[in-house]
Amino acid sequence: MSAFPRRSIALAAALALLPLGAAVAQHAGHGADPVAAAIGASSRTPANVARDKYRHPQETLAFFGVTPTQTVVEWAPSGGWYTEILAPLLRDKGSFYALQPTGRYLDGYKKFLAEKPQAYDKVKLVAYPEEAASIPANSVDTVLTFRNVHNMVMGGSEDATFKAFFAMLKPGGTLGIVDHRLPEDRDTVLEKSSGYLKVSTIRRIAEGAGFEYVGASEVNANPKDTADWEKGVWTLPPTLRNGEVDRAKYVAIGESDRMTLKFRKPLK
Repeated sequence: MSAFPRRSIALAAALALLPLGAAVAQHAGHGADPVAAAIGASSRTPANVARDKYRHPQETLAFFGVTPTQTVVEWAPSGGWYTEILAPLLRDKGSFYALQPTGRYLDGYKKFLAEKPQAYDKVKLVAYPEEAASIPANSVDTVLTFRNVHNMVMGGSEDATFKAFFAMLKPGGTLGIVDHRLPEDRDTVLEKSSGYLKVSTIRRIAEGAGFEYVGASEVNANPKDTADWEKGVWTLPPTLRNGEVDRAKYVAIGESDRMTLKFRKPLK
């Protein structure tokens, strides 16, 4: 065996002994993109990794401009899909707030964090709305929320929540949103029950809170999704609300067609 493979094995063993954030930083220091390194973190669960082909974390975070030195808030991380990436990415040089609404997902998210303390020891869990004021005003570089604005709209909390986002962001800070997309020619009443929203609806909410629209990416688009399912977006993976009925059909379609929208808090 040559010396090079022995050195490679030794390096891998050394990285395995480092805290997760340090291992990601060490890997990134050898020329790798830090977001890619975080996506490849060993703490990620295989079931979540399998969904990368639908959720495109590398391209999505790049579009939103997320970097390892930022202060980032994720609103409603719930099951922790993006926490598995953002926590190691921000662990050593940045700051990560998990702004989780109180309710049925809060205890589950606490359990999720406790299961891998080495990976999530620096995640700052903040209950919303009770503890939201603990995030200082004008202190956050980026607020992210993934597939959650439809829940706000269905519950009627969207205006208050977007105002909270606006208050915590620095001037020039970014609000990044991914959600299930309803075609603009559909009846708006569907937004209250289907899980899908129009781009124009999210723009209205965000701009009403004071945000400037920056642009959109089609990275999470899925033209196979017709957004007209009897049981709403939950017909498709990963929920598959119909169970085994037409399962192969829905799996072949894949996860929902999603808009990826970027907003900015004005500098003045």
